[in-house]
Amino acid sequence: MRQPLVMGNWKLNGSHHMVNELILALRNELSEVANCDVAIAPPTIYLDQAAHTLAGSRIALGAQDVGINASGAFTGETSAQMLKDVGAKYIIIGHSERRTYHKESDEFIAEKFAAVKEAGLIPVLCIGETDAENEAGKTQEVCARQLDAVLKTMGAQVFKGAVIAYEPVWAIGTGKSATPAQAQAVHKFIRDHIAKHNAEAAEEVIIQYGGSVNAANAAELFTQPDIDGALVGGASLKADAFAVIVKAAAEAKKA
Repeated sequence: MRQPLVMGNWKLNGSHHMVNELILALRNELSEVANCDVAIAPPTIYLDQAAHTLAGSRIALGAQDVGINASGAFTGETSAQMLKDVGAKYIIIGHSERRTYHKESDEFIAEKFAAVKEAGLIPVLCIGETDAENEAGKTQEVCARQLDAVLKTMGAQVFKGAVIAYEPVWAIGTGKSATPAQAQAVHKFIRDHIAKHNAEAAEEVIIQYGGSVNAANAAELFTQPDIDGALVGGASLKADAFAVIVKAAAEAKKA
């Protein structure tokens, strides 16, 4: 049985004060929660501070991005080994904001996936379609293409011990969310697509949903058989709202 993962992506938000206050509040809210893995991904500059504030808690540390190079003359980059050194466990790659604003290709994201795996960390591979692609009925085509960039270079076995976050771009930060049935259909497609190559990896991989996940819709999403938690944006910046989502995932696991 897969353990759900709820991860907060703080994006470009934070300060020394905010990092401490939010983590301390989360530690208090989530101290009694079991049956669900929890992680947060603050901005890179606050990772070391966050690691110290998280010490001794059940909340894992994540990062929002990674470079493909191990070291060298790559100004502004952060390697997977550096992220590991400061205590990160999960690394988000392929987020639609990176794909859109930084023009990251499927192939480049696959290189990041390889770098994260090589460092012994857990990649959180974000995939999903735009509004136009959704309207054109291309959701499965887009998700398959984004998965295939990894499958073709590394094989399906790399999805063992990995996370996929299905995030329809049209639902990120818009207040719109896929219905539980819509999300489940895509999650099942993703799992089936990997199963064509490796059934064991498909059964083991954690597939999160992301895109305007909040306290109101979380519980119904998590009752779906192929939805293993969530990658949470805005709601992860409020301890009480994020805690409700985590608790909903934990309750769904018990049920």
